[in-house]
Amino acid sequence: MSQDYSYHGFSYINRNAENNTINTVALRNAADISVIVVYFLVVLGVGVLAMIRTNRSTVGGFFLAGRSMVWWPIGASLFASNIGSGHFVGIAGTGAAAGIAIGGFEWNIVTMPEYLKKRFGGQRIRIYLSVLSLFLYVFTKISADMFSGAIFIQQALGLNIYLAVIALLAITALYTVTGGLAAVIYTDTLQTIIMVIGSFILMGFAFHEVGGYVNFEKLYMQAIPSITGNISANCYEPRADAFHIFRNAVTGDLPWPGLVFGLTIQATWYWCTDQVIVQRCLSAKSLSHVKAGCILCGYLKLLPMFLMVFPGMISRILYTDVVACVDPTECEKYCGTKVGCSNIAYPKLVVELMPDGLRGLMLSVMLASLMSSLTSIFNSASTLFTMDIYTKIRRSASEKELMIAGRVFILVLIGLSIAWIPVVQAAQSGQLFDYIQSITSFLTPPVAAVFLLAIFCKRVNETGAFFGLVIGLVIGLIRMIAEFVYGTGSCASPSNCPTIICGVHYLYFGILLFVISCVIILTVSLVTKPIDDKHLYRLCWSLRNRTEERVDLEMDDWADNQDSSSEDSDDDEPGFCKKAVMCFCGLETKKAPKLTKEEEEELQRKLTDTSEVPLWRNVVNANAIILLCVCVFCHGYFG
Repeated sequence: MSQDYSYHGFSYINRNAENNTINTVALRNAADISVIVVYFLVVLGVGVLAMIRTNRSTVGGFFLAGRSMVWWPIGASLFASNIGSGHFVGIAGTGAAAGIAIGGFEWNIVTMPEYLKKRFGGQRIRIYLSVLSLFLYVFTKISADMFSGAIFIQQALGLNIYLAVIALLAITALYTVTGGLAAVIYTDTLQTIIMVIGSFILMGFAFHEVGGYVNFEKLYMQAIPSITGNISANCYEPRADAFHIFRNAVTGDLPWPGLVFGLTIQATWYWCTDQVIVQRCLSAKSLSHVKAGCILCGYLKLLPMFLMVFPGMISRILYTDVVACVDPTECEKYCGTKVGCSNIAYPKLVVELMPDGLRGLMLSVMLASLMSSLTSIFNSASTLFTMDIYTKIRRSASEKELMIAGRVFILVLIGLSIAWIPVVQAAQSGQLFDYIQSITSFLTPPVAAVFLLAIFCKRVNETGAFFGLVIGLVIGLIRMIAEFVYGTGSCASPSNCPTIICGVHYLYFGILLFVISCVIILTVSLVTKPIDDKHLYRLCWSLRNRTEERVDLEMDDWADNQDSSSEDSDDDEPGFCKKAVMCFCGLETKKAPKLTKEEEEELQRKLTDTSEVPLWRNVVNANAIILLCVCVFCHGYFG
């Protein structure tokens, strides 16, 4: 069935070519609209409450939530920050196209540049990592979430993509700029609940439609589009290994060595060094709360296989000709791209399967995942920019100035995101999740190598780390640029990129790049001067229990100049409008009580204390073992 969409005002009109009827795609029922409105009001209410109850006028308060968070909002925020709309659209779409192996990506469980500065000294590694992280945010995380969110909005509402995305960004920025990390974490907690409940409801409807899991396995293998043209059967028939995670090491689309080892390298970079994750862990009130939050996130990460991958595969069963289309002309009719329409699998399931009201709930789920990811990225990116870049430009900046710089940078990042929308729309939507993972494999293995060696090998120095990062980046960029130039192609129209460059699977390439980076780092470090132990106390594994005072290789770039900047703050009473704006943005001029030297030392001791209550340490460790066993069982069952 061919379809034509024409734009009228704020909605697209769907013209059915066969019966010449016209149907409005945009939501018009009161139930769906009411659910969406209530959702936005509740989320904004939670954000405003967090804004009022937390101290946003200090660096620690805005960027680290005052280091007062407990385990359950940390775990929920880690999950919500990781699971964006790119997961709902990308993972469900890949599941529809190739089966359950993509679910294996979900079962591999201070700023990081600031740590490496203390570990190695110097500025170049810290600035390099901060700039690289900001580029990765814009070109992978933000672009993927914006694109996948736009796909869902277009399918579900028919709204103009630019209008809808700009409105979402405005609301997202509102409580990120005003509330800081505390508002982000609390709203993430609410949105995690919405995501899990809504996704479970859709999964129930989906399995009901196909008659249970056993029937689902049989019907998926029969989901072949009716129009195939002269294209090879390998391009449109379901994979024979669709229900297996571990696939052939040579011919598999996700080869098992790459899934086990290559993905572990990616996971090390993301879960151990990515600022979005690290920042939430730093906000915890104790080490036990950090560990418990990570374990809760691990339990929640078991769910995407069932909540996203399986529904995406069911969407292929129910709407085979659309989701599994292979003929370029047909695909362009259905979703506007010739490479395939698997990315609309989840949105189409929501629009076609859910009743009124519940459809609005699922739209809220998608908006929640999009906004959670964006708020996390905006807040963490502003932290990287403020603490790792702005303090180099303005070494004498006051705390208030840093607060303003962080908020302004969020607005700049939003502007860049909006400007990037046309590029994202022009991307090969059929390769969305592969695009995200491949870019990660090309650019992040050197960072993972430096991080692991910095912790476990005290002989590694700044020179070795820097050359490992730079040479690894050059190698990764060669592969990435080649794929951009030649294109990734599709099954029906393969890319002509030379095999010597693009013939290695991106997960294998990540393993190779990681090994090369490690060799370079170790070799250069061994032929250059080592770092004295006095600079490494509690910064690497072998010296983690040393109690001597550490001599920093370099002093901090920024010192709190709040006193000097606010000397005259009491002389001129600001007007009502200025007071309102300052309060809204968390820039109140009230002074914090002056601490004595002993009080400052005690506060610093509490902030750096890693001791744990034995009971809760044992509870957390036991849950870590249980989670590991469950994860191994899932890999074995679906392997």
